[in-house]
Amino acid sequence: MEITLKPLARQVVVITGASSGIGLVTARMAARAGARLVLAARNEEAIQQLAQEIRSQGGQALAVRTDVGSEEDMRQLAEAAIAEFGTFDTWVNNAGVSIFGRCEEVSIADMRRMFDTLYWGAVYGSRMAVAHFRHRGAAGALINVGSFFGDRATPVQSTYCTAKHALHGWTDALRMELEMEKAPVSVTLIHPGRIDTPYNEHAQSYYQHQVAHRGMVYPPEAVAEAILFAAAHPKRDMYVGLQAKVLKMVGDAAPRFLDKLMEVVTIPGQVDPDRPSRNSRTSALYKAGYGLHERGSHQGWFRSGSFYVKIQQHPLLAAAAVAGLGLAIGALRKGGPSRALVGAPASLTPLSTSPSAAPPAAGRGEVVIMAELEAE
Repeated sequence: MEITLKPLARQVVVITGASSGIGLVTARMAARAGARLVLAARNEEAIQQLAQEIRSQGGQALAVRTDVGSEEDMRQLAEAAIAEFGTFDTWVNNAGVSIFGRCEEVSIADMRRMFDTLYWGAVYGSRMAVAHFRHRGAAGALINVGSFFGDRATPVQSTYCTAKHALHGWTDALRMELEMEKAPVSVTLIHPGRIDTPYNEHAQSYYQHQVAHRGMVYPPEAVAEAILFAAAHPKRDMYVGLQAKVLKMVGDAAPRFLDKLMEVVTIPGQVDPDRPSRNSRTSALYKAGYGLHERGSHQGWFRSGSFYVKIQQHPLLAAAAVAGLGLAIGALRKGGPSRALVGAPASLTPLSTSPSAAPPAAGRGEVVIMAELEAE
């Protein structure tokens, strides 16, 4: 069944996790494109301010305080959207939070709470959206925001990657079932790489030092661009940052190689040894995090956008890019691990915090975090 979605300017879009980061940027970009917004988050003050901001600029927005881990809250969110606008056309399951800690030290209570947000929240939202689109008989878009760590397990964020793996499996299974029944629903999975949002500040952390992305970081606008493209154009997957696509392909082709690489780079790539942790004060696992901040406190090379997101908007270019990557990765697998990718023990030298900084140099004894694969 061929699915045709409305132009974004004619849509009502529901966004969870709209109070900060990707959700906040997506809401602002969608409003500028003419969409009417239903904004959901636990931080009611933030989403009310955001709704007022959008209305002051001539847009339409409804704020609904929502804990996505509550099925009843999600039901009320769907009902509020329909009561206000008569329908909704795109549902974005974006709300998220992470935990930084080893598998054996993260408490079961923390694990369960994070699954409530990352997995069950998306399940509840998906079912609300699909039921509405099926009932009205007109096509709609369901967009689930996953992660590179939903394609590839990682140390340090073990609970987060496990929940994202579950979300990816749910999304793919749901898509196939809907296609089998020819339901009028486009189901898209977004695969972000490292994104500059308050994700690190809102995380629950078991580390004494501040957790943060340290390396190549993409702006939340790149994720929002992928989300809003998928809202109007049926897409199975959208990868944000070439790093996300390349590392998935490397993991599929040479899983043990990527295991070893990640064992070396994960801690220096995600924990800043020069900053004490603030997460005990800023964690949003059990309470609403601070709102209306688009970006976090990461370090490294801040990209202005993702060329690969733009390529995926043109199927022939995307196919050619994937074919080229496949040949390169096949050659890598045949040749085995290279010192061009993994050096001696990882350096914990802090990177620049300037958004205009050049990519970190790979000196003797440092890890080169696949820089040539990340550079688009």
